[in-house]
Amino acid sequence: MVNTNLVNVEDTFFLENIIYNELVSRDYEVFVGKTYKGEIDFVVISGKKKCFIQVAYYLSGNQTIEREFGAFKPISDAAPKYVLSMDKLDFSRDGISHINIVDFLLAKKDINLT
Repeated sequence: MVNTNLVNVEDTFFLENIIYNELVSRDYEVFVGKTYKGEIDFVVISGKKKCFIQVAYYLSGNQTIEREFGAFKPISDAAPKYVLSMDKLDFSRDGISHINIVDFLLAKKDINLT
């Protein structure tokens, strides 16, 4: 776990911009998703396929994990859901995949759209 006092909130915004630019460079359409309870960082679309993505710097505690994975609760759509973070441990749960950001950027792990 990471000491949350050391994580600058702006780091997440920088990572969101990096992920956004990477998705656009891969020819995806990218939108911010709105739910009745909040926001999904990205709705990624290619043709008629899509997926949902949340981005976090680190999943540094239960509150952060619940916030990032919980963002998908209002979504009943069966499209794949992902949380991307710098964590090397796999936090995948409840059908939501966790991907390390570096692995994603280096194309070691990729997202699927359905």
